[in-house]
Amino acid sequence: MKDLGNYRKSYEKSELLETQIPEDPINLFHKWFYEAEEFDAADEVNAMTLSTIGLDGFPKARVVLLKKFNEDGFIFYTNYQSEKGKAILQNPNVCLSFFWPTVERQIIIKGIAIQTSEQVSDNYFASRPEGSKLGAIVSAQSEVVDNRDYLEHSLSTLEKEWEGKTIERPKHWGGFIVRPVEVEFWQGRPNRLHDRIRYQLQKDCNWKIERLAP
Repeated sequence: MKDLGNYRKSYEKSELLETQIPEDPINLFHKWFYEAEEFDAADEVNAMTLSTIGLDGFPKARVVLLKKFNEDGFIFYTNYQSEKGKAILQNPNVCLSFFWPTVERQIIIKGIAIQTSEQVSDNYFASRPEGSKLGAIVSAQSEVVDNRDYLEHSLSTLEKEWEGKTIERPKHWGGFIVRPVEVEFWQGRPNRLHDRIRYQLQKDCNWKIERLAP
């Protein structure tokens, strides 16, 4: 067994104080996201961990890509018939998390995921590269397949079928928007006294702001 007890790092790059934050977590997310981009905090700054409760009752986390965010929530796209798609449709309570090590920051978002409108899904699908469009059609995501050759052959067949045609979005593929109910911002600090600020949505649609012990 490898002992990781000596893996330690001192976090000293920034701070998160109540006097410096907005009343709305989306505004702070916007600020942190573009600062992460500016400082090249990750290979894909929009990569986030999506956690769901599966049909088997177990939680499961995987990395997906954030494609849009605004005051309404956070949008990503997937196959609705995939494992995560089925899990969300049965239990829309999900968690998103971002970790940007270069700036020593983490954001954890609890929210309710709902399907985007067909128009939103159509517009994004139309913007994708042709190969990605065909990949969304050919892949029965999360289903067992015999081998890689099966996928490659299926894609080759589909390429011929759609050659010269406008590739339409399959109805089983589209977006989810996660409407946040709680957002926690974590800023690494020295001596493990990290800054943790939590926003919780209240019944009057305002946000309650609290500091959590690290």
